[in-house]
Amino acid sequence: MSLSHHAFGASPGLRWLAARVWGLEHAFERARAKARPEDDTRIRIFFVLALFAAGFVSLGVGATRAALFSHLGAADAYAAASGGARADLVDRNGAMLAADLLHYGLYVDPREIWDTGETRRALHAALPGLELKRLEKALRAGRRTFLIGGLTPTVRDRIHDLGLPGLTFEPEEHRVYPLGTTASHLIGFSDSGGAGLAGAEYAFDDALRAGAAGHEAQALSIDLRVQGALEDEVIRAAQAFQAKGAVGIVTNVHTGEILGMVSYPNFDPNQPGKAAPEALLNRVGTQVYEMGSIFKVFTVAMGLDSGSVNLASTFDVTTPVRIGGQVIHDYHGARGSMSVSDVFIHSSNIGTTKLALQAGGPNLTRYFKRFGLFGPAPIEMQESARPILPRQWNDNAVASASFGQAISVTPLAVAAGMGAVLNGGVYLPLSLKPMKPGARPDGTRVISETTSQSMLQLMRLNVVHGTGGKADAPGLRVGGKTGSAQKVVGGRYAQTTLVSSFAAVFPTDGPAEADRYFVLVLMDEPKGNAQSFGFATGGWVAAPAAGRVIDRIAPFLGVARRADLPTADPKDLAPALMSGDDH
Repeated sequence: MSLSHHAFGASPGLRWLAARVWGLEHAFERARAKARPEDDTRIRIFFVLALFAAGFVSLGVGATRAALFSHLGAADAYAAASGGARADLVDRNGAMLAADLLHYGLYVDPREIWDTGETRRALHAALPGLELKRLEKALRAGRRTFLIGGLTPTVRDRIHDLGLPGLTFEPEEHRVYPLGTTASHLIGFSDSGGAGLAGAEYAFDDALRAGAAGHEAQALSIDLRVQGALEDEVIRAAQAFQAKGAVGIVTNVHTGEILGMVSYPNFDPNQPGKAAPEALLNRVGTQVYEMGSIFKVFTVAMGLDSGSVNLASTFDVTTPVRIGGQVIHDYHGARGSMSVSDVFIHSSNIGTTKLALQAGGPNLTRYFKRFGLFGPAPIEMQESARPILPRQWNDNAVASASFGQAISVTPLAVAAGMGAVLNGGVYLPLSLKPMKPGARPDGTRVISETTSQSMLQLMRLNVVHGTGGKADAPGLRVGGKTGSAQKVVGGRYAQTTLVSSFAAVFPTDGPAEADRYFVLVLMDEPKGNAQSFGFATGGWVAAPAAGRVIDRIAPFLGVARRADLPTADPKDLAPALMSGDDH
């Protein structure tokens, strides 16, 4: 059967090619028949040239098509969410926190490379951050291998325009955190395969994967405006007092929502692998501390609610309390008796110890457990550590725990417990999910509303007349309690190595159901400076930062200022009053 018969029914182009080849076949036969070899040679040369021309045309068309239309396949591949795709993370107002952006992975096939040296030089120039060992290994692999991922469209186009054979790209999901270090411990990060590893990225991993298909963003409870102010003030204070670490939290006491959260030092979730271990540590949820005198909030609330004492009850604080080998004394040389109010305002360890012992160990442990201090703080995050508790609750342990020593808890646990004291007496889990304005979720009642109101008044008095004066913010009715716990160094409490904190609430006036917010600022091993007269206690290093945070965030939270209430003037408070609340 002739070639023309084989081409029957084929495309017009194939039929044309078959006709031309069939014509050349007859031309060869005619040249032989006429015994004219020169014609035979010319025809053969023409035939070879024609084949080369056809080949070059085919290559040119293929290369042009690849250059012009190769991106279409990549776009199609990206159109459907891949297994590693994740939904956006946004704050409660819709501000972007994390998102997937189109990036590319670069692959090298040495079998298709014409000039290895040229390819090496070009890629090294285009990707200066690429390790030469990695590039050399790919160029010698003998097969197609992955070289580098996370290339932006701009970088991908720059490499593509080099026109180097053997280089191909594949689209890939790449998680981007546009705010860098902001709220890094709360947001967390995910791996290159799209799995959440820390923070909200881990806590809501399933929802973020499911939301990617429907392009539904996952909102978090934080308000970036609150977060920004908190982060700014906490980091500024930590650097000013050369603290080893620092913590900041803002919560809505009626819902448990986290409105802002800071752990210092922080890290960039875009490059978590480059962060130092101490920067990756979430001090808010995974670090436990002996909190010091802010625990007097829980102890006094326990005493009042259990009926063991009332605000007018008095305790003799003249002499130190001796329990076994432990001696408990006050920093200030107070004499005579103190009411419960004065014990709280002047942060008397002696008075608090006597209150706790009078109430009894079973009462203290029962209430501390109700306040959530005996377990990890309930929250969606995995970063919520268990406390370190005394092995047995003898008088020594009860006395020490009453003013925040011998028991170590996370700042998250403190925030959850304080919420119960300040919101009318209901314990609520903390949450990273936003709730509707005015929401009042159900919780577990742990103290009466009357006790809660009394604690709000005491905390306000402590700012106006006691150790928390530097936390006051004009017109915002700030209340709070200082803490300055000595840290254990070499098995002993070190006099000058402190965890200094301030637990604040605002506004303290109004009914129990009124909007109210809790702020915690903690400095780990701060160092006094000229501004603090050399003191490194909570009243000097944490309270001022808390006050500035409150002053800045109140407008965002809708808290109006009032000019008809007394404001604490730090100038009227002796430096010693704010310096030794736990010693």
